[in-house]
Amino acid sequence: MKKRFSLFLALSLLLVISSVIVQAQDKITVTWFVGLGGGTELQQIDAQNQVVADFNASQDAIELVITIAPSYETGRDVMSTLIAAGTPPDIVGPVGVGGSNAYIDQWADLTSLVDASGFDLSVFDPALVDLYRDGDALVGIPFAVFPSVMYYNRSLFDEAGLEYPPSEFGEPYVLDGEEVEWNYETVAEIAKILTVDADGNDATMDGFDPNNVIQFGLNFQWALQRLIWSDMQPEDIYDPAANSLVIPESWRTATEWLQDGIWNSSFIPNTTYSNSELFGSDNVFQSGNLAMAITPLWYTCCLGDSVGNFEWDFAVVPRSFDGEYHVSTDADTFRLTKGSANPEAAFTVLSYLLTDAASTLAPTYGAFPAHPDYQQPFLDSKAEQYPFVENWDIVAASLAYNNPGNMHHEAWFPNWQKGTDRIAAFNTLLFGETGADIDIQAELDALEADLNSIANE
Repeated sequence: MKKRFSLFLALSLLLVISSVIVQAQDKITVTWFVGLGGGTELQQIDAQNQVVADFNASQDAIELVITIAPSYETGRDVMSTLIAAGTPPDIVGPVGVGGSNAYIDQWADLTSLVDASGFDLSVFDPALVDLYRDGDALVGIPFAVFPSVMYYNRSLFDEAGLEYPPSEFGEPYVLDGEEVEWNYETVAEIAKILTVDADGNDATMDGFDPNNVIQFGLNFQWALQRLIWSDMQPEDIYDPAANSLVIPESWRTATEWLQDGIWNSSFIPNTTYSNSELFGSDNVFQSGNLAMAITPLWYTCCLGDSVGNFEWDFAVVPRSFDGEYHVSTDADTFRLTKGSANPEAAFTVLSYLLTDAASTLAPTYGAFPAHPDYQQPFLDSKAEQYPFVENWDIVAASLAYNNPGNMHHEAWFPNWQKGTDRIAAFNTLLFGETGADIDIQAELDALEADLNSIANE
């Protein structure tokens, strides 16, 4: 009797195992590659593996398999190898606009998949969706966003007797009791007052010493040159029909404004100052010796040392040179490749990553979710970290002013990485010791010529 029972049990187990094998074989495999952006750190890997396990346990039609590059530095090599082998991943991410540019011809148009699935794009601000439009194609869906905001040091404004910057779009600034438009002209004016030398003179006074500054009015914290330009005035610089790039007049004006702010009016720290003992590191705003910084929201990652030393808050970005509000936004998402063998199944996974998995993935990436349903936990965690900040509402409000894809500060043009390196070299020239004497327009002419040569290589 025991032998028969054992035989029955063995046969039953065999049938169960066989059934599992058949079910596994019947599942559609979807591959997810991580390595072109965040996701390669240990804590992130654990969270991503948990998302894979949760998804696979939630249904029995798809088997999600994740591949994680050994590091961000090796991510492109791994991705290129997969493509060259004819085995591109189905899904790639998180990846930013710049990280996507190396594979600009690999991304699938999601339009038909969105329509067929009924995925609700209306929950996102239309300006964010437009970031992922390439002509008529929709090559991405918003996931993690980091709008540019103005960080300001309350203590330095109080010491100078200045009103705080506006906390709402459309609100004027009050200077000397009068309402003025919150734009870069106003920012420059109050930045001079907030720039102080060792003798207590500010940058509006005759006795001010620009060689002995102990407090500055403004910087664009850790921003690359094209981001600075786009903060001041977003532009579409590439003409695909002519395969040409043009440095627009607004950027030429903005660069003259920057040169004056760095070298003549002295309210923006140059490279030497930014790396000096005055700030302790290149994290200038965190030192407490800078009044205003315009930078994307991800900078909240790096202000821990400010807690207990000074209180800061958010203000809206100034109006751009055209008199309108424009918000440069760093953005990460997950993309579907054209080479996906199972695009419908891959889109099912993509939808899961953008929604159900957002509460797990967004915190591990330090990301502000584009989807309104998942934003509050991020804000709650940051409010706990920085209890003195009052204007968190500015973050979500800024998304309505996002720059569209063709005006994004990382928008693609041919030979993008090499061109981006050339723009970085211009930034070094402007903020370095040579910046005081260079002919801005001549250097921008040279930059434009070089970018066109690079694009045509």
